[in-house]
Parts: sequence; structure tokens; C-alpha cells
Amino acid sequence: MIKVAVVEDMKDIAHAIGRNIERDKDLKLTGVYYSAEEALSVIAADRPDVIVMDIGLPKMDGIECMVKAKDILPACSVLMHTVFDTDDKLFNALRFGADGYILKNDGIIGVMRAIKEVNKGGAPMSREMARKVISSLHTTVPSHAHRPIDQLTPRQNDILSNLAEGKSNQEIADALDLKVGTVKQHVHAIYRVMQVANRVEAVNLYLRG
Repeated sequence: MIKVAVVEDMKDIAHAIGRNIERDKDLKLTGVYYSAEEALSVIAADRPDVIVMDIGLPKMDGIECMVKAKDILPACSVLMHTVFDTDDKLFNALRFGADGYILKNDGIIGVMRAIKEVNKGGAPMSREMARKVISSLHTTVPSHAHRPIDQLTPRQNDILSNLAEGKSNQEIADALDLKVGTVKQHVHAIYRVMQVANRVEAVNLYLRG
């Protein structure tokens, strides 16, 4: 059972997500909160596995709330759910640890799918957001720059590129015709080479070049 918290100041959206979570046999709603402050006061006790987080919250915004929530619950995944499709919001959210980034125009079906995907270790992202990420991978980097990514093997580069697209280990295995265990071994090797602790840090470093 995946425990999910919703942090959203628009009550109609918050209630719609909450109702759908309650109807799903694989999910359990720990609470719906209309502000960052309200959510942070209880998540240590509720211990959600996934937080669906709006960025545009009153007072403390969703990105700051995410950072504080991860300090309290490091293993919790945070799925940004927002109307903002700008580069700065996207990359700031990823830079500070977001595990996924989907737009509200993806609808309830998109949210429900993303919750389950992020809990499996994927990094769900709206299609237009994924395009921005992929586009950023082509940013020119000076040839003299020393980058950890240059030490990766071609196969590891393929896997890291797929991670940046938000794919889960299973999806990467299917795409590259590998076993899931092999993908996991490569992913951990990538972490060692890039000196990072998780896929979000690896992708963020990859995006920065």
C-alpha cells in the first residue's frame, strides 16, 4: 500500500486527487493539506511514501516545502504537480530534489499514474517538461571542462540518458534489451562514478553538464 499526501491550496483540485487516491486499492491517503506549513506540521507522524506537491502555495512555496519535507522524511518521493511549465520552475524543482514533475493539464489520470511510477523509482514528467529536459542535454560544454560523465561507459551513458527521461529501471531494461538486475548494477556504478547518492542527483549533474 502506497501512502500518499496531497499539498494543494486549490481545494477542488486537492479534493479530486484525494478522492481518486481513496478509491484506488493500491493507495492510502494520509491527508490533504492546503499549505506547506500545515503539511510540514504532520508529515513526520503521517510518514507518506509520496507527496503530491503544488509549487504555487501561499506563503512558503512548494519547492521550499519539498526541501523541508525531505529533511524530515529522506525516503519520501515528492511529485511536483503544477501549472508552471517554465524552465526555471522545472529545473529549480529538479535541482532541489523533486522526483517527478507533472502539469495539472495532465489531469487526474496523469497524477494517479505518476504517483505509482515515482513510488517504483521512476521520475515521471509531463511530455512537454521531458522535452525541455532532453533539449537541455544538448547544451554545449567547453571541451576542456572536466566532467564525471566523461568517465562513464557508452552503456552507462545510454542508461543515464534514459534516467533523465524519467524512465524506471524496468522501462530502461525493456528499451535497452537488458535485465533489470543489470540496469540496477549500471545505475549504482553511475552513482559511484558521478559521486552522487541517487538518481535525482545523477540527472541534475547530467543536466548541468
